[in-house]
Amino acid sequence: MKVKDFMITSVIAASPDATIKDVMKIMVERKIGGVPIMDKEGKLQGIVTDGDILRAIQPVDRRINDYFSFISYHWEQNLESKIKEMANLKIIKIAKTHGLVTVSPEDDVKQVVQLLAKHHFKKLPVIDQYSHVLGVISRGDMIRCVQNTVFDKMS
Repeated sequence: MKVKDFMITSVIAASPDATIKDVMKIMVERKIGGVPIMDKEGKLQGIVTDGDILRAIQPVDRRINDYFSFISYHWEQNLESKIKEMANLKIIKIAKTHGLVTVSPEDDVKQVVQLLAKHHFKKLPVIDQYSHVLGVISRGDMIRCVQNTVFDKMS
């Protein structure tokens, strides 16, 4: 069984120039947890997940405690001000852009299962030899693959 047999080809993606606010809107409207970042030619530039966004908008909590001089400093930023500060930041600034894990359409689904399990990813981009995004393959796709090809034959 090959990746091309189970991948989703209608890819929801974002451009490197999209803002955090833009990408959050896509994720909420489409009920997804991550998107590949693609340039105008469809070439993979990075990946951003809901976790990346949460880490980016997490308020800063700075504490300095110097017990020798009995000084304590505490400054905490609230969530709303941090979100406003980060809303218009280009998504590529927080996206993972190096060491991306991808698969090709000709890869065996066994490799996908191993990669998803090893790295705890929810989905992987499927790319060609020129790094153009052809699709994505997710945990759910792999569960359906196992159900349709293995469990159904056991019945």
